[in-house]
Order: sequence, then structure tokens, then C-alpha cells
Amino acid sequence: MNKMSSINLLENEIIVAEMPDVTSLRFRHFQGESDYPLMVTVLEGSREVDEREWISTVEETAIDYAHLVNCDPLTDMIFAEIDGEVVGYGRCWWNDLVDGNLAYRFFVHLLPNWRGTGIRLALLRFLKQRLRQMAAEHPTDREKLFVSWAMEVETDWINLMQTEGHEIVRYGLDMVRPNLNNIPDCPVPDGIDIRRGTLAEWRPIWEAAREAFRDHWGMSEWEEESFTAWQEYPTFKPDLWQIAWAGDEVAGGVLNFIDQKENEDNDRLRGYTETIFVQRPWRKEGIAKALIAPSFQVLKDAGMTEAALGVDAENLSGALHLYRKMGFAEEKRGMPFHKPL
Repeated sequence: MNKMSSINLLENEIIVAEMPDVTSLRFRHFQGESDYPLMVTVLEGSREVDEREWISTVEETAIDYAHLVNCDPLTDMIFAEIDGEVVGYGRCWWNDLVDGNLAYRFFVHLLPNWRGTGIRLALLRFLKQRLRQMAAEHPTDREKLFVSWAMEVETDWINLMQTEGHEIVRYGLDMVRPNLNNIPDCPVPDGIDIRRGTLAEWRPIWEAAREAFRDHWGMSEWEEESFTAWQEYPTFKPDLWQIAWAGDEVAGGVLNFIDQKENEDNDRLRGYTETIFVQRPWRKEGIAKALIAPSFQVLKDAGMTEAALGVDAENLSGALHLYRKMGFAEEKRGMPFHKPL
């Protein structure tokens, strides 16, 4: 499959150079909103094997695809069908990175029964070829990287990445605080006022978070589209947030949320203390822990019994050490894969 795939747009079919030997297999393009339920079926059919906890819904998929940036699903997606049933799909797009590089991202989901057949490799190679076409139109003086992600339990995807020459460059941790008891008393620094968020304050909060996250490793530039998109998800609940104000300026925040569907499916009561940020002028003053502690109480008051978050294991700000001190422990590991384009 080192040859470029050819596309028959009239018939909506994609012909790959080396077809996997699977009876009644066909590759095709995205067909619009009618594909959303089929995509959810693939994700949900893979969830147990991949030990993925988040729940996929048609409604949230529609939100995702209404706000894509640097991606046209009509040309930047591929679907695999067997006997007319979708068994897998993938998508690709690109991002400007804060460090000046360009990231060419992709994922491929495939139902477990069809892994090891060559289908996932065919989907992957089509997407990488499409990304090369995108990259050819971008400046030549910037480093260009293939970027993808896997959780540690996704051995099929990890093996495929490594076979294709993609390398693990870092680790991310999913961490859980197993209870919301013994919430520490963390003093609020002088000159800082901590209160819950409101929708009316979303713009300055978003701008402050965007600026703060520019210092994180591998961070993409936050697109304006995300400002609108976040508000449409059912987990967007500003009254759960804890925001630190220094006068009229946002010094930091924790955008707590609760995913009710995920909790119901996993039979638990978990809240997330996510999007934790402190702006540069107010770092090293204890604001982060002064935000996390009341976040535990907010989640507890909402009926939750545990808290979770994700963190870069090599975060230079000392976030991992702080989270451990606040009672979080590692539960799962994930990893970004890079390969020069």
C-alpha cells in the first residue's frame, strides 16, 4: 500500500492499491449525518476490548463534526464496509502547534473481530497519504509530524503504530481520587477571589485558559471554533467550575464536569477536575491547589464520590506531584506517537 490510493468520487468508493483479502470488503467516503450512528456503533462495539470508559452518542458526534477545524470529512475520512455494514472508519486533520511545528493527526477505529486482517492498516495508510497531500500545500520551513494517540491497553493500535515506524514520545496519565473525603484546607492567596463560573464570564475564562495552556508540551493553538463548540456539550456546566479572579482578571480555574451517561454505564459517581490552569503571573502561589480543593467539595455536593483528571507525566510545572499530594493516583496510561512526515 505504498502507492497513492485513488478515489472514485462519483461512486463514493475508495480503491486502495493493495486490497486486504477480506470477502465483501469495500472502502468508501463519508456520507454525511447518516454515518453518525454507524460511527457510534463501531466505537461502542470496541469499547470493552479497548477499555474505554467514555460513552459515544450520536448527539455528541454531531456536535464534534459541526465544529471540525482543518478537516473536511468528505475528503479526510475513510470507511470500511463488509457486506454493506460499517466495521471501521478513520479521520485525519492538521493543527498549528504553539511551538511552530505542524501536527498531522489521525485515528482509526475498527471492530475487534476484524483486527489483524489488514483493514486497519489500509485505513491508516489512506489517511497518511491524505495528510501528505495536505502537508504539500503548507510551508516547507516548518517541522511536520504525524501525530496519533493510544491508551496502553490498545495493543492492536500500538503494534500497528510501531510497525509503521511511529514512536512513543511521552506518557499521559489518567488519575483518580477514589473518594471525596478528607478534603484538604488549602488557603486562598491574598488578592485572589475564588467563585463558581457563569456563562456570562465564559469568554474571559476561555481566553485565560487558552493562554495558560500555550505553555504545555505539544499544545495546538486553540481555535475560535472551540469557544462555541464547548457550550453545546451536555457536560458544559459553568456552575460546577471554580475560577480564581485577581480583580477583573482570570488568574486560573478548574472547569469541573460530570458525565452522567458515563457514570450510569460504569456504575459509579465520578466527577472530573479537568482543564486546570493558572496564568503565568500567578503561578507558584498555591492557586492550583486552592482551586482543586473546593472543586472536590463542588463535586461532592453534586452527589459524586470520586474525582478524576488527566495529566502529562512530564509536565514541567510539577502538576503530577501536586495531584498526587491532592490524593490522585494513576489508573491508566496513554501515549502520543510521533513520526516525521
